[in-house]
Amino acid sequence: MKAVVQRVKRTRLTVDGELISEIPFGLTVFFGVKVGDEEKSAAYLAKKIAALRIFEDENGKMNLSVKDVGGEVLFVSQFTLYGDASHGNRPSFTLAERPERANELYEYAAKELALQGVIVKKGVFGADMKIEQLNDGPVTILLEAE
Repeated sequence: MKAVVQRVKRTRLTVDGELISEIPFGLTVFFGVKVGDEEKSAAYLAKKIAALRIFEDENGKMNLSVKDVGGEVLFVSQFTLYGDASHGNRPSFTLAERPERANELYEYAAKELALQGVIVKKGVFGADMKIEQLNDGPVTILLEAE
């Protein structure tokens, strides 16, 4: 299981021109599920994301979490995190979990993240989403759980 965590000033997610989710500031998290992943990995990543200290404190040091600063999380399922382009130029997605199970774990992780005291807004699983965001820093962290 992987999560790409980006610190943002704002993010908007639309599907077919319709606004689905928007956060004023916080984290945009792209979440990928690998074949065989389990709930314990999703719970681990949810706790890690909520506690990740990548926001600046009063001294300008990255020392605060999204919870500490009152930020929100836009949580987006993204199977392409398991794209393998090591052989040729067209990625293979055989490592990505099948959609039904991936969606179960995505929803589970979103609930676990909300249980950490973070406002979580989601994308639409399997949809062609358009995401506009203003990265802050930029700060991008890759988290993995096995």
